Amino acid sequence: MGSTETVHGLHAVQALLDRHADRVLKVFVARGREDARTASLLTAASRAKVSVERVEAQRLEKIAGVAVHQGVIAEVRPMAPWSEDDLGAAIERAGSAPIVLALDGVQDPHNLGACLRTADACGALSVVIPKDRAVQLNATVRKVAAGAAETTPVTVVTNLSRCLRELKERGLWVVGADAGAMRRVDEIDLKGAAVLVVGAEGSGLRHNTREHCDLLVRLPSLGAVESMNVSVATGMLLYEAVRQRQKR
Repeated sequence: MGSTETVHGLHAVQALLDRHADRVLKVFVARGREDARTASLLTAASRAKVSVERVEAQRLEKIAGVAVHQGVIAEVRPMAPWSEDDLGAAIERAGSAPIVLALDGVQDPHNLGACLRTADACGALSVVIPKDRAVQLNATVRKVAAGAAETTPVTVVTNLSRCLRELKERGLWVVGADAGAMRRVDEIDLKGAAVLVVGAEGSGLRHNTREHCDLLVRLPSLGAVESMNVSVATGMLLYEAVRQRQKR
């Protein structure tokens, strides 16, 4: 589909039509799919004047590959990375208790893609990555993210430490993940506005990044392995924040 991207699944496509309809070029829906959620999606597409094409399931599977499409795929213009100003404006609009995920030098595009999927599932406002010495939003990342790169903005910053300092000034609590930290993540309050910071594969958080964290936390671990995959650790941190917020 050229320079366009695809987003799969009822929820993801509905969210795009509701929030970013100007980026949706076309929606493909499986023939015979007539349930209430599909009807709602078709109404949103009609309201946004987005064309809908009914196609056979085999064509959807060819477009989606291994991704689960639920009978709905949207062809969209890729989301451009956010600047720090974009992130600041989004925080102002978000109002109460946004979650931001910051990745300190993640190198593997599969890890970034997986982190984007989890960030999307957990309602993170944005994923922040440094411009240098870190993987950027490329075709592999988008593929692994399976549509999340089109729903969760990536903020690219020239200086992560400065960005964290500015987020503090906006009232966000900066919490860094560190295997050697004294406190477990479930022992702290993550119900307020927060930035969750996860380090690179192997090396973890850089010294400057640590210095700008309000608090370092570790994940509970009962096994012999000292550390876990960065995308798994990210998922555990984000879901702890979600758990606390839902409990509230």
